[in-house]
Parts: sequence; structure tokens; C-alpha cells
Amino acid sequence: MFISSWDVFTAVVLKWTKDDNFTKQFPVWQGTLPDADETREPVQYFRDFFDAGLLETIAQQSNLYCAQENPNCALRLDQSELEQFIGSVIYMSVVRLPRLRMYWATECRVPQVADVLSRDRFEEISKFLHFNDNNHMAASKDKLFKIRPVADSLLQKFQALPQDQMLFIGEQIVPFKGRSILKQYMPKKLHKWGYKIFVLCDTKGLVHAFHIYTGKTDPEPGDPDIGANGNIVLRLAKAVHSPVDHLLYFDHWFSSLDLFAALGNKGVPALGTMQENQLQGCRFSSDTDMKKQGRGTFEERRVAIDNVEIRAVKWFDSRAVIIASNFPGARSVSRVRRWDKNLKHNVFVTCPSIISLHHKFLGGFYALRELIASNRIQFRSKKYYHRFFFYFIDIVIVNSWLLYQRDCDSLDVPRKEQKDLLAFRTSIAQALCMQYEEISNIKREPPSSDVEIQKKKYRGPNKALPTLEVRSDAVGHWPLVVSERRRCKRSKCKGQSTYTCSKCNVHLCLNKNNNCFREFHK
Repeated sequence: MFISSWDVFTAVVLKWTKDDNFTKQFPVWQGTLPDADETREPVQYFRDFFDAGLLETIAQQSNLYCAQENPNCALRLDQSELEQFIGSVIYMSVVRLPRLRMYWATECRVPQVADVLSRDRFEEISKFLHFNDNNHMAASKDKLFKIRPVADSLLQKFQALPQDQMLFIGEQIVPFKGRSILKQYMPKKLHKWGYKIFVLCDTKGLVHAFHIYTGKTDPEPGDPDIGANGNIVLRLAKAVHSPVDHLLYFDHWFSSLDLFAALGNKGVPALGTMQENQLQGCRFSSDTDMKKQGRGTFEERRVAIDNVEIRAVKWFDSRAVIIASNFPGARSVSRVRRWDKNLKHNVFVTCPSIISLHHKFLGGFYALRELIASNRIQFRSKKYYHRFFFYFIDIVIVNSWLLYQRDCDSLDVPRKEQKDLLAFRTSIAQALCMQYEEISNIKREPPSSDVEIQKKKYRGPNKALPTLEVRSDAVGHWPLVVSERRRCKRSKCKGQSTYTCSKCNVHLCLNKNNNCFREFHK
């Protein structure tokens, strides 16, 4: 009969002992973050992650996928036009309309999107947007094969970022309700349907590593098998540069005594919330008894597993919370301010420092979720790898903004002069859309050796016609003569004219044979 390591572990009765030593502190961080020489433009931070190599790979794979789907059609997507597509998608996350085609519609046209790419070209790029060769998918057992090049490229860049002392492992959800074997159902989450991603972040939300959940997670080579949740923590903990100098936090969904022991043997100081049924053989006072003793009551127990000392602290404020750690004496007592609803004023409550440390991590746990949710890209697609790609764009924008803030703080830039996340996102979108505007306008024309002739041939996108109410209001419609001759905008007229309407800003025929100016404004 097979006996698992967990059965052997639970068969041994752990001897928990009380601890009244409150003088020791948690590990002190010896590292420093690098100072910045200057602050850069937002798009430069963005291009540190979506660099030329990654964009070229996406463009090549998209062109290849288009040729595989329709050999008679060529996508001809290059790096500059791909950046314009990404910039347009970012603009759509700032200026939200209920339907995609409304960005090009006459009634609610958005020039920042419509003037960059035509509607049909945008839909063509989104249709054939691809990241890996489908011909190699049959030989691969990777469930994330189609998004793997993008995920690996960004993961390598995230892991190279300078790390702060306090790091935590949390869970992020990519909302999705379509059909997919990777989709998860989480009834207690805000988005109940979607893809699950585990991230390693600091307390401000800067992502250093991530792991996309595709099923049961096997242990890494050389690591013990402590369950699927614990294996995720051990995998992400490998991205910590210097484990001794950092503190790692996770919640009760990951926590176990085996995990604290495994991290302790690797030299990783860790703490996290736990439930009392996860502490084998440990007995604390009940919540009712601690409530009678008053707010700020706490108890501590300790046990040794595999030569690693694990401590658990139960503290009662408005409700009880249990925090466990694998570094000794992780608390000294302090006093915190709390509101007393009976006395109607603030009171001071006794609080172990490990609980205060837990509160700092808890603030960072929600920081990343709020930053992404503030202006999430909501581009609808049935392809799962498109959802991941747009989620990665959101992550990169948040990381870029946090690095920008870190540089501003090191240079003592006042907060009033720093861009907030919305202004930072808009600046990236504008730079991506407008930097290659002239180049993109030329390249979609027929090939020619004379660039100047091609510039003259291109006259920009079609102007949106004013609505019938505007055309027929009989106010301010005056004919003007311009030097450039263009096609008449009246329906079914094929003539060209040098006359324009001063209000409608469109060319209309006005001569003895055709009076389109009058007919257009009826």
C-alpha cells in the first residue's frame, strides 16, 4: 500500500510549545534599489518590455498565420504598424465605447483611433494576430503553446527587475467566459470565470514573475512535492534574487507547515496567514475567550520541523487572525490606533509587529489588482491567447508606471509633477500611434522608388461626413475656395471641386452645371 509523505507527516504528533520571547525582530534588509540618472518618457519604459525583438517575432508569426489561413492574402504587418495597433487598443481602454466599430462611426468617431488605422485594417490585424507557428503545435504538449513566446520573453524581463525587500505571491484573474480548458470557475471572486495567474510582486504591485495555471503543478527538479499550491510558491520563489535579504508573504490558500519548512531549508524567510485546521496539533484559545480578554489579545506557539522553527501567532482585534512564519522571534509588541464604536473615539490596541508586517503585505496584495482594473483592456476575443496578450499589455503598463515612479522618487521629483497611471497610459498610446504615422501612411500605397510622389498621392483617411441635422441647419455654411482639388462628397457625384463648406469642411461641386453645395445642405 502506497503511503504519501503527508500521511507520514500527520502520523507524527507535533509538539507545539508556548513562546514569551517578544524582543527579537524580523530580518533587516541589507540591499538597496538602484538610483536613476533621469526620468524617461513613458513609451521608453514600455519598450523595455515590448522591445524590437518581441514585436518583430509577433509580426512575423502574424504574417505566417495569415499565409497559412489564406495563401492568396498577405497581411504585410511590420513592427511600426503593430505598435500602432497596440496603441489603438490602449486608447480603447481609456475611451470606452460599447462596440468596436463605433470608434470609426460618424456619430461618435474617435480620431485617436480612426485616424491611425482604418476600421478594416484594424479588424484584419486583430483577426490574424498570432504568436507561434501552428505547424509545431502537434509536437508540443504545452497548453500555452500559442502564447509561450510572449510569456517567456516578458518573464525574463520581469525577473531582471531590481527587487524590494517585501515580496508576496498572489492570484490574478483574467476575465473570460468563453470555451476553454484553461478557464476556471471561482464563485467567491469578483470575476467568477476566467484564467488564473499567480504572480510574484512587491508591496506596490511591481510584478517580478508569474505562473499561468494550466492544471496540477508538479514540483520543480530538486524540490519536494508539497502539494500543488505549495509547488507554485516554490517555483515563484526561485525568482527572488537574494532570498536571505527578502521577506516572502502568501495567504492561507498556499500556506502549509511543509511549505514553511521547505522555504526555511532554502533560506527564504516567509510568513503568511493560516487557518487553525492547517496547524496540525496546535491549540489556541477560542475566539470567544480571546474576545472576553479584550482587543489586542494574542498568543504564540512554535514547533520545529526538519530543523526549521515555525511560529504561529493568533491575534484578536475585531476578529481573530493567525499568522505563521519560519524566521524566529518575528515580533516585538507595539501599539496601534483603532476606533472603538462603543466609546466613540480611538483607542490604542496591543499589536505584535508580525501582524503589522502582515498589514503592509496585505495592502500590496490589493495594489496590483486595483491598478489593472482601473483601465483594463476589454477587447473581446474568442481566442484565449489574445486575452493573455492584452492582459500582458496591462501588466507591462503597470510595471512601467511603477518603475517611472521609482525613478521619480529617487530623483526627488514632486508628486504633483509626476504622471498618474491614466496620464501615463495615455502618453504611451499617443506615442505608439503617432510616432510612425507618416511611415504607415506611405507603406500601404503601391510600391514606388520615388518617396516624394508617394507622399503626394496619399491624402489621409476619409473625413467623417456631418450628420443631416448639421448639414440642414442653414447656419454658417459658406463656400470657400481652396488650392487642393478633391472628390465631391455629395452622394452619386463623381466630380472634383476646389470649393469647400466652411462649416462641414468637405469638398462640393459649385458651378453652372452642378450645384452640389445646395443639394448637400438640403
